[in-house]
Amino acid sequence: MASSSSLSDRRIAVTRAREQSPELTAKLTALGAEVIELPLISITKEIDKHVLVDVLMELGTYDWIVFTSANGVRFFFEEFYRIYEDVRSLGLLRFAAVGDTTAKAITQHHIKIECQPKVATAAALADLLIEGGSLDSAKLLIITGNQNRDELIIKLEAERAIVDTLQVYKTEQTDLTNEPAAADFRARGADAILFASSSAVQSFVDQAPALKFASDAKRPLAGSIGPQTSETMKAVGLPIDFTAKTPSLDALVDAVVKKLSNS
Repeated sequence: MASSSSLSDRRIAVTRAREQSPELTAKLTALGAEVIELPLISITKEIDKHVLVDVLMELGTYDWIVFTSANGVRFFFEEFYRIYEDVRSLGLLRFAAVGDTTAKAITQHHIKIECQPKVATAAALADLLIEGGSLDSAKLLIITGNQNRDELIIKLEAERAIVDTLQVYKTEQTDLTNEPAAADFRARGADAILFASSSAVQSFVDQAPALKFASDAKRPLAGSIGPQTSETMKAVGLPIDFTAKTPSLDALVDAVVKKLSNS
């Protein structure tokens, strides 16, 4: 277990959305780190109300509801509880989740997860659902954001499943050009920068001019939270210096502590 001074005198850049940064920032500062928050993305609720009503009215017809992110869980249940008072209104729906963070968000509603792959990717979730039995004519509802990949849907439909999607949020890049924290990052750099999503990685690359280091700034080691984020980092040519053992904030913190203690 890391001590309260494990990251003393270390500068760590966090790239999560502004509303999601506090938890990770608190974990790092508790270990003595100086945290630079670089909100490379923003996440907001975005739902087609007509589609939402149709889905909620037909919940009893679905066999599975699939969540690929904790954001999807949060925004879905905000709307669900606005209409229904009791979680039992979900009926006999079976729940599937990608990753520990998503699963934790679901279990907070006292709901059992019946399908969660060991590897936190949409492809692995699809494979596990398929292994569980025939999906021919099974009806699945996938809760998505605007940037979700189609791989999960394609694999399930190939097994003749009936797949509906409900977008409940959108992820957008932020402009850090005039952000004070970004100016500090450019001037001084950091010991490490942490990526917890593919969208943050892409935004980091797309905003390279706004994040260009000064000649004497410290170049940070780059850390990934899990497989999908790592895949994107490789695709855009961003080095991966360390990776969390499991896709969770605690594991990401453990990974940066281990990496910096050896550097």
